[in-house]
Amino acid sequence: MTEHRPVEFDVEITGEPSRWTVHIAGELDYDTSDDLVDTVVRHLRRHPEPGRIRLDFRSLTWIDSSGLSALLMIHRRTSALGADLCLDNRPDFLDQRLRLTDILGYLTRPAAAADARGTETEGDATTAGAT
Repeated sequence: MTEHRPVEFDVEITGEPSRWTVHIAGELDYDTSDDLVDTVVRHLRRHPEPGRIRLDFRSLTWIDSSGLSALLMIHRRTSALGADLCLDNRPDFLDQRLRLTDILGYLTRPAAAADARGTETEGDATTAGAT
């Protein structure tokens, strides 16, 4: 775990307890991935019954294998709580890595799954421009 957050990385959570968005900016890599996971886990402890969690990658500039691992850890935590995880505003390089490692489908659920549980659908969260 890093002892300080590098200047080139930032994570911010907005929204309400049942539906919140994690805004990820900068480089998600070996030096910053623990910060992202720790921030999300702390928020999950304060709000343990989320319905939908959105990861907004609009300001992401880079991701490496540690960053992908962080996304898998977040998915494990959110799916254990029954929350939908949406990957929004993915840059091309992120989509490429998610497809190359064959984890895009694993990290996201089709909108139909949310409909079956009676939650509001906001479109297909697996598209690059999802909001």
